[in-house]
Amino acid sequence: MMMTAGMDAPAGVGDEALRAAYALATAFLASLPQRAVSLVPTPQEMALALDEALPENGSDPAGVVGEWFARAERGITASPGPRFFGFVNGGVTPAALAGDWLASAIDQNAGLWAGSPAAAQTELVVLRWLQELFALPGAWQGALTSGATMANLVGLATARQWAGRQLGFDAAADGLAGRPPIIVAGSSEIHLSAVKCLGTLGFGRNQLRRVDAHNGEVDLDALAALLRDIDGPVILIGNAGEVNSGHFDDLAALADLRDRHPGGAWLHVDAAFGLFAAVSPRLAHLVCGIERADSLAADGHKWLNVPYDCGFAFVRDGALLREAFAVAGAYVAGDAGWDPFTHVPEMSRRFRGLAVWCALKAYGRAGYRALVERCVDNAAAFARWVEATPGIELMNPAPLNIVCFRLVRAGLDGAANDELNRAAVRAIQADGRAFVTGTVWQGRAAIRAAFDNWRTTAADVGLLQDAVAQAGASLSA
Repeated sequence: MMMTAGMDAPAGVGDEALRAAYALATAFLASLPQRAVSLVPTPQEMALALDEALPENGSDPAGVVGEWFARAERGITASPGPRFFGFVNGGVTPAALAGDWLASAIDQNAGLWAGSPAAAQTELVVLRWLQELFALPGAWQGALTSGATMANLVGLATARQWAGRQLGFDAAADGLAGRPPIIVAGSSEIHLSAVKCLGTLGFGRNQLRRVDAHNGEVDLDALAALLRDIDGPVILIGNAGEVNSGHFDDLAALADLRDRHPGGAWLHVDAAFGLFAAVSPRLAHLVCGIERADSLAADGHKWLNVPYDCGFAFVRDGALLREAFAVAGAYVAGDAGWDPFTHVPEMSRRFRGLAVWCALKAYGRAGYRALVERCVDNAAAFARWVEATPGIELMNPAPLNIVCFRLVRAGLDGAANDELNRAAVRAIQADGRAFVTGTVWQGRAAIRAAFDNWRTTAADVGLLQDAVAQAGASLSA
């Protein structure tokens, strides 16, 4: 079926194209246990495969889908698979994937109740379910977002509104120009996504005051000293899961500092993946005090194992949240009382709530508790192997699901050992059995492995061990 230059409506619903996409998708998913995690193409190879002039005339949709896959396959990582340990990527559960496919097919705009009552109500339900899953206060209000970056923006935009109120102005309505600077404080390990939000929101990245972190945790004494020198309102950012090591700030202690600051303070917690510790009785102590936060951000496409993109934000003061984002217009007037766009930056929004609903309904609290605990056990097993293996150093004890380690060789100076580890990352990725990423931890090049995929088994952890050991042996030869 081909659409002409006049954009005539197609005669059917595209069944052949859907069948083609289904065949490619199911074959890809079936290949994940054996598939090379990454073929590591060069930018030049991908450009040669995909770059072309805009077609003048269209082509058969089923053929187009197949053509793209054939041309792009070398650059498709097996990131939903069991041996992708890079960044902090989750996989996609069958229920979540089915919900996401259906969401694309029914194509609902989840911004307005009037545009899709089903989408808006589903989002309300899943937000309540997430509050119950993580034992968060039921009075908080939230929103689904594209990920933790946008969830951080939602929380920090609400914090900006609060800070403006402390200083006597409406930040959303009047802006920050000519106003006293609003100070933001936290550890040296604040995630880049939060820093990015500070620039986007007009705080200015240079208004961030960082104090040292010890083994991934903020130095509370240094932070307290910093706060003593700040007269006005301040926004504190805490980590619930530092991205290099998985360590947690003492959230209860941060809340105490917030409460004692004479000029008033707001506590925002970046809990992109660490919030999931709350689902396990043996891990929940890591997020003790998070219920005292003023706002928090988390990802769904990490440990919830729903498709990209998905995140969520929760805010204690729903009125401030709406002040930060609600706008009025005759063309969006409604009386439903719940329009999701009043809680987020976007007007039009993808119906990502359906994938979340399907996942939570299919697997429940017990399923996610089992998933989180299995991932943590996999991380602990790998960390024990690192500690027991000569020539490999565990950089930091792994409290949750991230293992930060490095190869060490006697006789190499710091720069040479750093290059060894950068080369090891490249070698492991090129090997194809597992995917890890490089990082810098306390000034030294290191390697990260993150465990948060529902598919990962002990056998997959064993393949990761083999890939690391082989890379180390080959680079020492």
